[in-house]
Amino acid sequence: MTRRRRALAVGGAVLAPALIGLAALLLGADMRVDMRNGQPPMVVALPLVVAFALVFALLGWAALAIMERLTARAATVWTVLAVIVLLVSFLPIVAAEASGGTKGALALMHLAVAAVLIPGLRSSGVARTAGRSPERGAYD
Repeated sequence: MTRRRRALAVGGAVLAPALIGLAALLLGADMRVDMRNGQPPMVVALPLVVAFALVFALLGWAALAIMERLTARAATVWTVLAVIVLLVSFLPIVAAEASGGTKGALALMHLAVAAVLIPGLRSSGVARTAGRSPERGAYD
C-alpha cells in the first residue's frame, strides 16, 4: 500500500509541472532561459520538465525511505529537508535571464511538484517506534 501511494505521489509530481508547462506554452511563454554562462539559451521543453520532476520526486522518495530506517521522526525531518530543497530550487530561476512569463511558469512548476510531492509522500509514511524496527515489508 505504501509503495502504491508513493508511486501515485511521484506520478502526480511529474504530471503537475508538465500541465503547467503546456499551459504556459499555450499562453505564449517562450520558455527560454539564459543562464548567463555564454551558452545559447536553454529551452525548457516538456521532456526536460518531466525528467527533472521524475528524478527529484524519486530522490525524495528514496530520502524518505532512508530516513524512516534511521529515525522515528522521519516525516518531520524529511518535510523540513523538502522545503529547503524547494527554496533552493528557486535560486536558478531568480538568477536566470528569462521573460516574466517564463520565470512565473518555472516558479509554478517548482511549487506544483512540492505541493503534490510533500503531502503525498509525507502522508504515506511508515509509523515507527524509536528503537524498534518496522514490520517486514513496511517500506514497500
